[in-house]
Amino acid sequence: METVFRLESPRVIAAVARLVRDVGVAEELAQDALVAALEQWPRDGVPDRPGAWLTTTARRRAVDLIRRRETHSRKLQEIGRDLETTTAPPDEPADPDDIDDDLLRLVFTACHPVLSAEARVALTLRLLGGLSTPEIARAFLLPEPTVAQRIVRAKKTLATRNVPFEVPYGPDREARLGSVLEVIYLIFNEGYAATAGDDWLRPALCEDALRLGRQLAALMPKEPEAHGLVSLLEFQASRTAARTAPDGTPVLLKDQDRRRWNRMLIARGITSLDRARSLAAGAAPGTYALQAAIAACHAHAYTYDDTDWAGIATLYGLLSARFPSPVVELNRAVAVSMTEGPAAALAIVDALTAEPALREYHLLPSVRADLLSRLGRTAEARAEFERAAALTASERERRLLLHRAAAPD
Repeated sequence: METVFRLESPRVIAAVARLVRDVGVAEELAQDALVAALEQWPRDGVPDRPGAWLTTTARRRAVDLIRRRETHSRKLQEIGRDLETTTAPPDEPADPDDIDDDLLRLVFTACHPVLSAEARVALTLRLLGGLSTPEIARAFLLPEPTVAQRIVRAKKTLATRNVPFEVPYGPDREARLGSVLEVIYLIFNEGYAATAGDDWLRPALCEDALRLGRQLAALMPKEPEAHGLVSLLEFQASRTAARTAPDGTPVLLKDQDRRRWNRMLIARGITSLDRARSLAAGAAPGTYALQAAIAACHAHAYTYDDTDWAGIATLYGLLSARFPSPVVELNRAVAVSMTEGPAAALAIVDALTAEPALREYHLLPSVRADLLSRLGRTAEARAEFERAAALTASERERRLLLHRAAAPD
């Protein structure tokens, strides 16, 4: 029952939200359908199409709710009158694309820019990832009440701001799509390199993000950046098994056993990247497609020494030119260090030390420490590793940085 509901709840909520125009109410009606299933399925047996059963039950309850409330709102009156002709919703929409359209509306609603990034992440995992509030809290190492409040406030904001349950078109679409992609990217990154806690890697969170990304690409097959993001996540996820030692200690890229990289995921990443490039039709690649191209360079190298660092440095240069960011510049410095040497890279990193956005970013002193170590400036490297350890909230990463501080050579 739990598995069925987790898989089907996004479609149930999406189908009902199209009727009631309120994701909070839609989620409650989906939960009501689950309660009905818990009461009836043990007695009558599990239906052949459990997802359709849940959707039909939730939609019927939505019709009842609308009819009860139709005197309170002109809008609800109109919807109620429209639904008078629908006495029994079909088990499944006549056109399967209707479900996909509803899911797409739900994606764009949950990731609406009117919500904070934290609220978008929590609401997306709740509505589309099928995660419970305690699961989301555990994934992000947050108190359960904090996550619950974010979700409640997000639903209330969507309702009070009258956010339409729709897929935007025209000039709004690109900006809104960017918000959707960013949420999935943030979810994956938190699983790939946790910002806090004792576990550096949280594979389940990566899997949730990858599933959401694949779903989005399937719903929007002509959007190159959707495929670019999926490609990036496939490549990154392919390294999961090699990124930690048996005791959970982080393993740096240069020390990873690449035989443990998942070649099936790499192949999927290549396919998605090719699709993104094909759909771009000669236009400049987007940020996720460029990052995926960088990840592809790593994936194609069977050893660390075989890595096309010159190609990676060039790609980071393009990424920095098109989407300026101090974090991108920091990553470019790493690639430059492999092609032009640590001194050239240190000049780039030193120029970033005044960036306000990187003031509390632990990877800045970490990268600087590595470059100083390679230049033989051991005492300075040790101090930078220690500073990086003090800035990170990840216990595993802190231990790794302190270990490197003890032996910076």
